Amino acid sequence: MLWLYRLLFLPVFLLVAPSYLRRMRRRGGYGEKFSHRFGGQVVAARRVGTKRIWLQAVSVGEMLAIGPMLEALRRDNAEVYLTTTTSTGYRMAMERYRALVLDVGYFPIDWWPFSARAWRRIAPDLVILTEGERWPEHIHQARRHGAPVLCINARISDRSYRRLRLISPVARLMLDGIARLLPTSLQDEARFTALGFPPARMRMVGNIKLDIEIPRLDEAARVRLRGELGLPPGFVLLGSSTWPGEEAALVEALRRARADGLQGSLLLVPRHAERRGEIETLLRGTGLTYHFRTAGAAPGPVDVAVADTTGELRQLTQLADLVFVGKSLPPHSEGQTPVEAAALGKPILFGPGMGNFRQLAGDLVNRGAARRVEDAPDLAAQALRLLHDTASRDGLARGAEAWRRENAGAMERTLAVIREELQSRG
Repeated sequence: MLWLYRLLFLPVFLLVAPSYLRRMRRRGGYGEKFSHRFGGQVVAARRVGTKRIWLQAVSVGEMLAIGPMLEALRRDNAEVYLTTTTSTGYRMAMERYRALVLDVGYFPIDWWPFSARAWRRIAPDLVILTEGERWPEHIHQARRHGAPVLCINARISDRSYRRLRLISPVARLMLDGIARLLPTSLQDEARFTALGFPPARMRMVGNIKLDIEIPRLDEAARVRLRGELGLPPGFVLLGSSTWPGEEAALVEALRRARADGLQGSLLLVPRHAERRGEIETLLRGTGLTYHFRTAGAAPGPVDVAVADTTGELRQLTQLADLVFVGKSLPPHSEGQTPVEAAALGKPILFGPGMGNFRQLAGDLVNRGAARRVEDAPDLAAQALRLLHDTASRDGLARGAEAWRRENAGAMERTLAVIREELQSRG
């Protein structure tokens, strides 16, 4: 099956390369270390008496979550080569973790020559993959070099699960070379078991994102940030990591709240900042005043603030009175993570499309920490109801805080398994 993957990879890659390159150009920042995509990493010689770990993380959420792990591994005298796939992830890794790791680089394209070249240069003792990162060639090279692969915070989306159930050889290709797998939930554990992964090599440790410690803004910082964004007095409705169509639904929710006598504003944080042109076109037709954060400090109060930046969601969430989690209204079906909002004790709404976080979202609803809306009109109706009802919002917030406390400890459990694997290497 691996040889078929290798044969098909190049023509498929060439087919999708134009759209991939356009997206890279639109998002920007990919020029630095571009040779890493082809296995051109330059890595310092191994320090005597240390174990080397190759850690791959992609999203902003993953990058933020691995901070305590990198600090602990540095105390353990392990050296980590940290890779990512996106320019956003790379910038965040360089800003936050450069002093904690051996180096930061880009993950190579998962084709035999490029992956093999990177492996010769990095030569790790242990490979750690986060969440959904399961690359067949990378896993094969790990087995070839005798380095165990550990998948942490492992999850599998509804769509991926359906596809892998239909094509079991692909599931085996992606899972067979993994030494240990740490699912985030019982649902993920059951799915990996159904796909044939041995239960004896799994340990359900929970979600490391629940152990995040978010620095809290003091009152002066909150006032300053509100001013920079142009948020007037009154409620703040936050659209967290929104996708197309959801901004319009949130604008309608703001309109209804205003028409019902409430004073407040809308804060939009789109999942992809490069959609700013599309969002401005939408807002221009509403008659509402708006300001984009990349334009600098707002000159005065506005109806809608758009945070078209990266890495600020944790701070911005602290200004919210009510949070809607994006990529969850139809036709979207995968959802963005509600973890940061819950960790900050914010009342949460999300749509029915939370496939990537199905059990987590269900737990939040059952714990009284979040409410599900069915569509755009229902979002406006429930947002209006909660913005009027401070007691209900406070109840959701208390539920979120309690849920987080009950699910803490995943990072220590994950580190225990990492240390077991390192010790087994002698």
